[in-house]
Amino acid sequence: MQKTIEITLLPHQLEQSEIIKQKLAEALNLAFERINAFEILKRSIDARSKTVIYRLQVNAFIDEDIIPQIFNVNYPNVADAKPVLIIGAGPAGLFAALQCIENGMKPIIIERGKDVKQRRRDLAAINKEGVVNTESNYCYGEGGAGTYSDGKLYTRSNKRGDINKVLNVFVSHGAENDILIDARPHIGTNKLPGIISAIRETILNAGGEVLFDSQMTDLIVDFGQVKSIEVNFQDKYLAENIILATGHSARDVYELLSRKNILIEAKPFALGVRIEHPQSIIDSAQYHAEERSEFLPPAYYSLVEQVGSRGVFSFCMCPGGIIAPCATGQNEIVVNGWSPSKRNNPFANSGTVVQVTLDDVLGYDPLRMLNFQSQIEQLAFNAGGGNLVAPAQRMVDFVNNKLSLDLPKNSYLPGTKSSMLDNILPNFVSDSLKVALPLFGKKIKGYYTNEAILVGVESRTSSPVRIPRDKETLQHPQVLGLYPCAEGAGYAGGIISAAIDGINCANAILNK
Repeated sequence: MQKTIEITLLPHQLEQSEIIKQKLAEALNLAFERINAFEILKRSIDARSKTVIYRLQVNAFIDEDIIPQIFNVNYPNVADAKPVLIIGAGPAGLFAALQCIENGMKPIIIERGKDVKQRRRDLAAINKEGVVNTESNYCYGEGGAGTYSDGKLYTRSNKRGDINKVLNVFVSHGAENDILIDARPHIGTNKLPGIISAIRETILNAGGEVLFDSQMTDLIVDFGQVKSIEVNFQDKYLAENIILATGHSARDVYELLSRKNILIEAKPFALGVRIEHPQSIIDSAQYHAEERSEFLPPAYYSLVEQVGSRGVFSFCMCPGGIIAPCATGQNEIVVNGWSPSKRNNPFANSGTVVQVTLDDVLGYDPLRMLNFQSQIEQLAFNAGGGNLVAPAQRMVDFVNNKLSLDLPKNSYLPGTKSSMLDNILPNFVSDSLKVALPLFGKKIKGYYTNEAILVGVESRTSSPVRIPRDKETLQHPQVLGLYPCAEGAGYAGGIISAAIDGINCANAILNK
């Protein structure tokens, strides 16, 4: 017999199986000996009261042994099957490819960047020399932006598809089992590249193809039906079905669609800064103690405030993390954050951004929000003075309109320069942040402090362009066989939701 119940534990009890069995026996009013085994289904930290606890959902095996659940997917050989072109090897593209194989179709992934191993050299050049390879960087390359930007798997996309399937695919390719049970699962930038490589091998072993250094330079449409793509201005690949999973930073793809009069739409996004604190400040506030217990992970936070008609919110929070330079073009500054699997760096960072609406950038050009985003990134670059040095300001100084005389030690490797962020951010963004930050300080003790640094700019929170698609078929309304997918098309926000959207697009092709 099996029973699923919830129990609570103190942090130091989490790894003590005998204590867990005892709590299960007490909760079920059974003798201890009858609990043969247990399986933790979900695990989360509850720090709302002074005593921090873990909440566990546990499946107890009573008078019977545990039966291990084995996740197995049949990937048939599709080398000679009908091809599907997938543009982009991020989570959407990779999971679309896996689903194509399950569905008996041959995926051919066209990726403008390099494989995960080769990407490392270009990222080193970005961090150490301030040099951006416009085809291989934090956003472009195998695994997409998430590969070297943390691997956070938290999502609210419960209704979009099978989250557990996505998590199990990651585990079957090398991720820790913890991601199946943690409320905020996280792989870590140090581990995700190996997992992505393993997924690629699965695709290749099943007869799929993955082509690197291959930029889509044209999309050929005939009488409203996709026919082929051009790669690197010379090679052509024929296909009746194309999944467009290029991510939210492939500006040339939006420009290509616009030139070809393929419908795209301007889309709201969010803009702001990345804020970094000493991790100890966040730990102390969230865990109600001077020092974090060795049995607790570095603390995270999630903040939101309504300032007039605008939302101001934290985004992509990275405990024990690093601020990364994520520009994809020359003469622009874009910052993001990531954490290693142990989240053991001394700083905590998070994007803190303000909603930008269509009314803020007037006009009818579908690329106007993208152009606005680009202009802000160029202003940030100029303020930093080059080599990806980022403009920055202490938090209280920013709110009080003061130039910081110096800047605190921080994790942004190309370096920071004291700047007035008001000269970079639009007034409505600056003003909203100045109202919200002191209010955030009332929610988290110690948050509002000059020990915190604001680094500009956090501008790639989501795509500033939407590529429309039919709700039922997932095809572009003007172009049969074209499947706009995931973040780059405006239909996802993060690794899990992007992966699910890739799966859904592959299934839509099967059902066509």
